[in-house]
Amino acid sequence: MAVSAYILIQTEVGKAADVAIKVGDIDGVVTSDDVVGPYDVIARAEADSMDDLGRMVVSRVQMIEGITRTLTCTVVHL
Repeated sequence: MAVSAYILIQTEVGKAADVAIKVGDIDGVVTSDDVVGPYDVIARAEADSMDDLGRMVVSRVQMIEGITRTLTCTVVHL
């Protein structure tokens, strides 16, 4: 079973739309949407393992220009 997570993203002012597009282009990202509130973009991602998910966030998502902070929330099935 794949690991799923929501990635909550804060961006620099005026960068949310561009960040959402770039995050959405990453392999493993299922959706990427602009939102209002304390976060500017919320993405849903899937990976084969927690390690793969962590690598995706650190090496791909966080490297996008305009992102100031991320919070990754792993989906659990209770």
